[in-house]
Amino acid sequence: MYYEYLSTKNMDALHAIFTRRSIRKFTPDIINDDDLNIILKAGMYAPSAVNKQPWHFIVFRNTDTIKRIIEVHPNASPMLGANVCILVCYDEELQHDNGYGAVDCSAATQNMLLAAHAIGLGAVWLGIYPRQPRMEAISEIFRLPGHVKGFSIVALGYPDEKKPEPNRFNSGKVHDEQW
Repeated sequence: MYYEYLSTKNMDALHAIFTRRSIRKFTPDIINDDDLNIILKAGMYAPSAVNKQPWHFIVFRNTDTIKRIIEVHPNASPMLGANVCILVCYDEELQHDNGYGAVDCSAATQNMLLAAHAIGLGAVWLGIYPRQPRMEAISEIFRLPGHVKGFSIVALGYPDEKKPEPNRFNSGKVHDEQW
């Protein structure tokens, strides 16, 4: 089912990696549930330490929630124009060991960003972890259980800006055998 759906919207993986950019301006167009589910599924297909998959996702659109987040997160204003946002969380009881939940959620967040780009959507990663005041505020806003920690927010929408493909390859950061 997903593969048939994707065949109409996919993009080469390397092209998606090299052309994905943080999009902070969105059109008012609505993201359909199939596209949203593809993005969530991509997050769940990320690698995780010992395959523990400690992530949870909270999908939200509520303007009051968004405004509360903007009060505690100085870089969260792109959420105002987004059609939907996803809070990526990790469960400390499910993570492989201390610290792995954040690593696993990094992979999940990146998968979601790439999936969004591959199907023609724009997205931006809004960091929460490791900033303790943000983590505590997000925990309060979303009433997270004590063992669940907010990691990032992915703001999604149809892009209303275009950014050039960057040239980020730097051979000076590649070392052969040792430093």
